Amino acid sequence: MRPRLPLNALRAFESSARHLSFTRAALELNVTQAAVSQQVRSLEDRLGATLFKRLPRGLAITDEGRALLPVLTDAFGRIENVLKQFEGGHFHEVLTVGVVGTFAVGWLMPRLKRFREQHPFVELRLLTNNNLVDLAAEGLDVAIRFGDGVWPATHNVLLLDAPLNVLCTPRIAKRLAVPSDLAREILLRSYRADEWDKWFEAAGLEPWPVNGPVFDSSRLMVEAAVQSAGIALAPPRMFVRELQTGLLACPFDTEVKTGSYWLTWLKSRRMSPAMQVFRNWILDEAGNEAAYRGGDDS
Repeated sequence: MRPRLPLNALRAFESSARHLSFTRAALELNVTQAAVSQQVRSLEDRLGATLFKRLPRGLAITDEGRALLPVLTDAFGRIENVLKQFEGGHFHEVLTVGVVGTFAVGWLMPRLKRFREQHPFVELRLLTNNNLVDLAAEGLDVAIRFGDGVWPATHNVLLLDAPLNVLCTPRIAKRLAVPSDLAREILLRSYRADEWDKWFEAAGLEPWPVNGPVFDSSRLMVEAAVQSAGIALAPPRMFVRELQTGLLACPFDTEVKTGSYWLTWLKSRRMSPAMQVFRNWILDEAGNEAAYRGGDDS
């Protein structure tokens, strides 16, 4: 069995190959030039291969050296990145979360301080989206999505139901005595074309054509409603702050469920400690909210 190669010799070669100089490598590694040269010579002897051509002015890397260099550079880089995550004797793990913008602002953001206090050694990186997400391509550890939870490539755990209802300014709400009064108003639409039809049916109305502006984000659509641009159909539980401060009103009790929020991660991905911590935390938060409200909103 081939003996293990010494780490110092590998480090000496990698640094020398990047600088094409034993002298510069010695400065980087804080050793003498002779020590670097000796380490590289020892590595060549063990491998039975010449890694450098010694020139009057510097070094020229051989084909064998070129084959070895990228592997070592990647390995040392990964080791360095992991070591950087240690601080104060604790391991800091980065967790990249993709999240629907409406959920991020309306539900997750008010709770992030609590997560940080409970799990200070998990560094969250949040990337918002409009529900179009590719976990593998985007380098996401987990994603929070809206829909029916049927995504075959991922594990999908229900977080919250989010039924839709009418949201508008209090001034507009005063002229809405019954649902049919909506026929005289500008109704804002999401990219899901059938949402208003489903709400009309739940309210006992015959659907009619809705011609208001279309938005690719519920957050943006509701902001338009706050600015009196029309009436939105969105999940009230994602806009609690606006409702509590009087920026918005919810004039009717009728709700319609078109989807829920789900925590998802790739089936091909083994859960890291940070992923497990985040999963447990967010499920506890969602469960606590459901208990406070007296159950699910379905």
